Amino acid sequence: MRQSSVIARRVAAASLSLVVAAGAAACGPEDNDAKSAGGDSTPHKGGTLTVLNSEPQQDFDPARLYTSGGGNVPSLVFRTLTTRNRENGEAGAKVVPDLATDTGRPNKDATVWTYTLKEGLRYEDGTAITAADIKYGIERSFAPELSGGAPYLRDWLVGAADYQGPYKDKKGLTAIETPDARTIVFHLNKPEGEFPYLATQTQFAPVPKAKDTGTKYEEHPVSSGPYKVVSNDNDGERLVLERNTHWSASTDAERKAYPDKIDVRSGLDSSVINQRLSASQGADAAAVTTDTNLGPAELAKVTGDKDLAARVGTGHFGYTNYIAFNPRIKPFDNVKVRQAISYAIDRSSVVNAAGGSALAEPATTFLPNQKSFGYEPYDLFPAGEAGNAAKAKELLKEAGYANGLTVTLTHSNSKDFETSPEIATAIQDALKKAGITVKLQGLEENDYKDKIHSVKTEPGFFLAHWGADWPSGGPFLAPIFDGRQIVKDGANFNTGLLDDKSVNAEIDAINKLTDLDAAAKRWGALDKKIGERALTVPLFHPVYKRLYGEAVKNVVISDWTGVLDISQVAVK
Repeated sequence: MRQSSVIARRVAAASLSLVVAAGAAACGPEDNDAKSAGGDSTPHKGGTLTVLNSEPQQDFDPARLYTSGGGNVPSLVFRTLTTRNRENGEAGAKVVPDLATDTGRPNKDATVWTYTLKEGLRYEDGTAITAADIKYGIERSFAPELSGGAPYLRDWLVGAADYQGPYKDKKGLTAIETPDARTIVFHLNKPEGEFPYLATQTQFAPVPKAKDTGTKYEEHPVSSGPYKVVSNDNDGERLVLERNTHWSASTDAERKAYPDKIDVRSGLDSSVINQRLSASQGADAAAVTTDTNLGPAELAKVTGDKDLAARVGTGHFGYTNYIAFNPRIKPFDNVKVRQAISYAIDRSSVVNAAGGSALAEPATTFLPNQKSFGYEPYDLFPAGEAGNAAKAKELLKEAGYANGLTVTLTHSNSKDFETSPEIATAIQDALKKAGITVKLQGLEENDYKDKIHSVKTEPGFFLAHWGADWPSGGPFLAPIFDGRQIVKDGANFNTGLLDDKSVNAEIDAINKLTDLDAAAKRWGALDKKIGERALTVPLFHPVYKRLYGEAVKNVVISDWTGVLDISQVAVK
């Protein structure tokens, strides 16, 4: 499960929900009836849904997209073997069949996974979707010119490590077999009980070889979903989708496909997006955003307006903001120093710096507080609401710093309310009460990422964050704590440089489990075990607050994405 540098881009964008696009939705039934839509709240087919985004939907090719669960806009065009369950809350964190008849049939040790395609699957031109098309779609994702997707397949598939894609190697991947038009079999290097989650990635979307135009395929990919691409301007800045008349709801239990047309407009300032959604004039009444949150000031205005407040979707993505320690750098090589800082943290002030309790929830566990991740509540270094300065001083004395110490905290200068100056200052103020003087080192975003993701330059004390590729403890804990995933000459995410045989062995043992509920419990126990080492200080989990237009109906926010699912939206 070695991570590539592309994840750096994904993690940086996670708060915008662009890819994993950006799991626990706090959106209950009272949030989902579109009260302000007026009159009949029953969703009907027809109309145009407008999507107002800040970031363009670039690289609209299933090979190049990094999307868990099929993404948001991409999932309207690209169907995959499995997908996310399109329901509110906890039920939405489940993986369900999409093109396949089930979520996959493993052999005894989960090293071989077999899928059968549903009958009657068609592309936008009416031709049949076959297992060979899915195999080819995966193979082309290995082509260097189509890079950008999730890196797992290169590591998981037998003999795939050096494969260069079908343009250079026409023999294809022997690890993927297609004994007939509806059967596809995957052979893995090691047991992977969470393969059904991986099969939600867009790399598992079918691509007809005869229609593959290489790097130009993104301009008009062949649709297997309810909508087809009519136009794609400026690499996703304006994307127009219309109905795929050969898509059949009888083969797709997940996508509602209510609107006749989807008009995605990007490159907009976030404040403009929220102003337009707030006003809901003309076409904006039937508009949503898939990447723009309400900020603290905007949220205060919305909260004071009953009609606007009724048009706010609330959700959580599986994501944690935390302090990271490099235990190879003094004084952080001393566990008591790390524990002292853990006790001294004032999470109330950190939450306020992140925009307040409406936009951030305090965290004492590394895993997000959602069932699918295996969340086990614990607070190993209880700091209370305002920090426990007395306990921190006691530990510092035991560590040999009775007179306090001075440390440097590295952070980003980006105004992202996550690793930014506001958060760093809140930490600085809290630690001062415990006798710890914190000097702040603010870096521009690119310099910050380069510094913290390099083993050679990683500082001793810095702000970091992580978002899951799917709602499970595996892609959350393994990249950060599996010693075999320490990357010495590339983008490294194992911030604590932990390489413990017992931790690595437990990760392998859990990966063998195909009972995902049983696996979740083990991930939760492992989270607590790792937490005892005080290699991180969990700070908070972000909360997403997003406006939608007054004519938008059937708002669904799941524990997988934490944001409005446009495959469910109606505008009539």
